[in-house]
Parts: sequence; C-alpha cells; structure tokens
Amino acid sequence: MIRKLLSLLFCAALLMVVAAGLAAWKQRSVLEQPLALHEVRLLDVQAGDTPGGLFRQLEAEGLLQDSLWLRLYWRMNLAEQPLHSGEYRLTPGMTARDMITLWQKAEIVQYSLTLVEGWNFRQLRTALTAQSKLQQTLQGLSDEEVMARLGQAGLHPEGRFFPDTYRYTRGVTDLELLQRAFTRLQTVLAEEWEQRDKDLPYKDAYQALIMASIIEKETGVPHERGEIAGVFVRRLARGMLLQTDPTVIYGMGERYRGKITRNDLRRPTPYNTYTQAGLPPTPIAMVGREAIHAALHPTEGKSLYFVARGDGSHVFSNTLAEHNRAVREYQLKRRADYRSSPPPRQTPTPSETTQ
Repeated sequence: MIRKLLSLLFCAALLMVVAAGLAAWKQRSVLEQPLALHEVRLLDVQAGDTPGGLFRQLEAEGLLQDSLWLRLYWRMNLAEQPLHSGEYRLTPGMTARDMITLWQKAEIVQYSLTLVEGWNFRQLRTALTAQSKLQQTLQGLSDEEVMARLGQAGLHPEGRFFPDTYRYTRGVTDLELLQRAFTRLQTVLAEEWEQRDKDLPYKDAYQALIMASIIEKETGVPHERGEIAGVFVRRLARGMLLQTDPTVIYGMGERYRGKITRNDLRRPTPYNTYTQAGLPPTPIAMVGREAIHAALHPTEGKSLYFVARGDGSHVFSNTLAEHNRAVREYQLKRRADYRSSPPPRQTPTPSETTQ
C-alpha cells in the first residue's frame, strides 16, 4: 500500500515537473516570438490602457500569438510595473519580449522642434503649427491672447522665447512647449545679467535683451558679436542713432519685400533707428545665449561704424571718413542677392527620437 502511494506521489511529482517544464518552454517561446511586422509601427498607448488589453489587441491584429501566455507572464512577473502612455516604436524583427522591455523602460517616441536664433514670433508660431504631433491649442488666437494663456498678459511676445531644440511626446500641447521656451529665456537672461559688465547703457535686463536681438540679426560670423555690441554700446553712450537695418525691416512688417529704400529709412516707426534715438521698444527676434552675452560684455575699442562686406562679415571703422571709404568699397559692389545679415533659416521638419 505504501509502495503504491509512493509510486503515485512520484508520478504526480514527475507530471508536475514535466508540466512546469512545458509551461516554461511555452512561455519562453511565446516571449521570443517575432512580431509579424514588415515595417515600423507606432503603438499608441493611451492613458488607461492595460498590458492585457494591448496583448489581445495585437493578437487580433495578427501581430502576435498566444496573448494569454503573455498576459500570464506580465501578471506573474510585472504586476507592479506601470505602463506609461505614449507612442512606442515597434520594428521588424522585434520579439514580444523586446516590446515588453520597451514598456518597462518607458521608451516613448519623442519628437523635436528646433527654434532658431533670429526668428521672430510669427515664424515661431508657424513652426509650432507645423508640428502634427503637438496638440494645437493656440490656433486662431492673437499674439496678445497667446501671452495671456501663458500668464503674461500685456507682455510683448517678441524675443521672449529661447531658441533651442525642444523634445516632446505625442499629446503635449503647443502651449506647454511655448512655456518651456519662455521659462528658459528668463533663466538664461537672468544668469547673464547677473554677470554683466559695469557701466552699460541699459536700464534693465529687458533693454539688454533688445540689444541682443539687434546683435543677433546683424551678426553674420559668430566672432563679431562682441565687436558689433561694442559699436552699438558706444553709439548709445554718445547719444548717436543706432542706424541698424534689421530694426527698420522689423518695423516695416509685411511691407518688407527684400529691399530697403530711402523712403523706408525716412519713414518714422518705433523701430526705425535711423529716425528714433535709443533702442527700439521691443526685441526684434529670438536670441541665443551668445548674443545676450555679447550685449552684456561688448568688446572694448573705438569703432563707431561697420559695413557689411557681403559675405556675412563686416568692416569696422573708428571715424566717419573711414566708414564712408568702406561703404564706397563694399556697398557699391553689392550683388543682387547681397545680405547684410545671415540668410533666413528654414523651418525644420520635425524629427523623431525615443526617450
């Protein structure tokens, strides 16, 4: 009797070992199965989705088999693992285990938008609108209404956003990204203002930002930023007009068609530094840290004038006579496609990365 009982127990134990082995083999084979993909697929995981539901969905779509085993695997091994919403990139050759690893690491697809130094606010808004993965909440709003949404009612938007590459995931709003750029500019400006040179002709950091935007638009080669800043600072200190074309162009708005006429230089606008003394009332473009730094650390010297060579660089002069000679030498040789400042940069297409 005891022998029979032992024999039965042995058989039962053997069956359990065999069953466990078969279950382990089955689970391993299910995890290592390649997803039935022939091209990249973005799996959109919404808030509230569960791994079990996604396994069933993918099985119904024919991308994997035996979703029951995958659900059991998650329940037994990863029950406490949160599933982050977002887009996950599934690629040909990826296994079910690889997909689960993506979920564990929350490797969500990210997109990027590059805001470029020298862009104005209109160009910034155009770039935001072109981002199909951003949730658009600002379309149809005026610039004033956009600033109010940012909690900055009454603040002029120009130059208030920091040019950089910003990464985001699907569903982030255009307002959120704009807020990040606004906050970043405030941080950079405060850091640079704290380290500024003494005896600068600015009442506050905002005036330095205005100057930085002029430097940004006038600079064709980076190493000239400080020297251009020096010219403008010395002109301000002496009560001279700044006489800089980019401010005139900004004040012309949509009237600007690529050329500035004598009438344009005579027409008074708040931004015409040929007729208005001092700085314009607002920045004229977005500025990088380097332009802000140059505005707050102008290169020492005596130059009061500069003229563009036509290749992005400038000739600097200490006296009006020297400047007039440089004007005759370089401006009379201008080509039809001449630019005194860097050519406008194109809005970049959105790129895609993973978190």
